[in-house]
Amino acid sequence: MTRATLDRVFSAVSDPTRRAILARLADSDARVTDLAGDFPISLNSTSKHIRVLEGAGLVRRDVRGREHILSLEAEPLAEAAEWIEHYRRFWSDQLASLDRFVTTREAGKEPK
Repeated sequence: MTRATLDRVFSAVSDPTRRAILARLADSDARVTDLAGDFPISLNSTSKHIRVLEGAGLVRRDVRGREHILSLEAEPLAEAAEWIEHYRRFWSDQLASLDRFVTTREAGKEPK
């Protein structure tokens, strides 16, 4: 995943409304108008959120006549999760080190 793509994905999922749209689309595809009815914002605002999600590659739009059907495209989320997973070792190692320090200190011993 390129840096720009990763930036777009994280930017897109930083908003709670966009995360809710993704959660809704994870259940099933939806027409834009139906999706807009699920949120207490205008159709125009919902469309802006959808465009951000499309720009990040998280949503695909299929135009069928006058209907616009949206589908979740989860691959960019999987790639972002892989990027985060790369840093889990660091967090795990740091937390394990902190745990050893606190446990040793509580036992009255000097940390090594």
